[in-house]
Amino acid sequence: MSRTPAAQRGLVAASVMAATLMQTLDSTIANVALPHMQGGLGASQEQISWVLTSYIVAAAIATAPTGFLAQRFGRKRLFLTAVVGFTLASMLCGLATSLPQIVAFRLLQGLCGASLVPLSQLVLLDTYPKEQHGAAMSLWGMGVMVGPIIGPTLGGWLTETYSWRWVFYINLPVGILAFMGLSAALPADAPKRGLRLDGLGFALLSLAIASLQLMLDRGETKDWFGSPEIVLEAAVAALAFYLFVVHTLTARAPFLSPRLFADRNFVTGLVMIGMVGVVLFATAALLPPFLQNLRGFPVILTGLVIAPRGIGTMVAMKLVPKVIDRWGARLPIAAGLIATAASLHWMTQFNLDVPIWELVVSGVIQGAGLGLVFVPLSTLTFATLAPEHRGDATALFSLVRNIGSSIGIAMTFAFLSQNSQAAHARLVEHINPFNPALAEYANAAGGLGSTAGLLTLEQEVQRQASLLATLTDFQWMMFGVLLVLPLVLLFRSPPRVVAPVEALID
Repeated sequence: MSRTPAAQRGLVAASVMAATLMQTLDSTIANVALPHMQGGLGASQEQISWVLTSYIVAAAIATAPTGFLAQRFGRKRLFLTAVVGFTLASMLCGLATSLPQIVAFRLLQGLCGASLVPLSQLVLLDTYPKEQHGAAMSLWGMGVMVGPIIGPTLGGWLTETYSWRWVFYINLPVGILAFMGLSAALPADAPKRGLRLDGLGFALLSLAIASLQLMLDRGETKDWFGSPEIVLEAAVAALAFYLFVVHTLTARAPFLSPRLFADRNFVTGLVMIGMVGVVLFATAALLPPFLQNLRGFPVILTGLVIAPRGIGTMVAMKLVPKVIDRWGARLPIAAGLIATAASLHWMTQFNLDVPIWELVVSGVIQGAGLGLVFVPLSTLTFATLAPEHRGDATALFSLVRNIGSSIGIAMTFAFLSQNSQAAHARLVEHINPFNPALAEYANAAGGLGSTAGLLTLEQEVQRQASLLATLTDFQWMMFGVLLVLPLVLLFRSPPRVVAPVEALID
């Protein structure tokens, strides 16, 4: 496929970008519409959460067999089927009139859309020669990284301007364009009829993934390991994963080849992409409640403040192929991690009066840092891997990124709740009539002896406690980023021959 004419490759790249952006947008675009869905469908808070849970679990399970399905039925056939299925499922979600309907359609949407991101990466790696892989991953990464960032902004605007149903309807024109482009430009490939799926391996991995995702998604509302449900899900996930590893090492034709994990670059890349998933989605999940609940921003302004992270990402991804060409791929990864850690350190200094320009600039720096990491990381991860393993490898790469994001979001809100309670208890210790600053504040609200004064004081203590907990989350994310920084030294660098991004679409 690398000898495909340049114009045809450009159409493939544009179509792949459309499909990737469509799927990654849906990972976050529906979040802001949940309250409106809840009212429209007459669901409780816990019931409406299944709109997200069903999609996450289905997508996680269906990502793993993408490599096998691409070989068994052909990449083009699978890609087109996934685009059609995802688009139709999106329309059905928009037309849903009850909670069971939308949960079922979101389940279908997750199953159909799971293969879009790994297939996009696989197609670009196989369409372009090795010297253009860095630029190809730059183009692919824009869809993967920018989609989740602009999703809440776009979702909030569509929901407030039209209705929550439009967060699903918007996929229709994108899906049609992606289907037409892929139909016309993506060369057909012959399916391998004799392949057989390792059913036991797939079942064990699916059970482990589903149990882990359920645990992470429902842990916050179920008081984590104080709940028998969460304990059971954790035990099932651990046991199923253990059995999957044993089966993989002993079976003749396992679901995932152990040779994948003999490649140092690939294993290192998996660890690092997991951390990228944690930081990308955890920060995106943490900022909206900070801005809306503590800073008092409306939904639209919150989206506008967060959106520039995507600009930083796109600019970095546009420039990074030239950096790789001049200095190699490991340097921009290190620089990106340092920039991301620096932005998180800046965020640990936020207060309840933080100006908008600080929010925007720190977000742009973080977006640029993640952009510097993502492209060379995607390139190095597959640089020394045999082409026949790319199908399974791209699926696993996307799966680990998604699991990292689930872990990051779950840990973020778990720590936020615990640290908020601890900070509240520490602040309450300083409430006494002998604290001059407190007395002055309380007197302005009616005095410590009045109900109004105590209520105002309690509200302020809760706000400050939530702020301290948020800043602690940023700090832990910063430590996590710095912790993986030395892993950059484990990568073996490929030849420094990289084509500019413009060459992919000319």
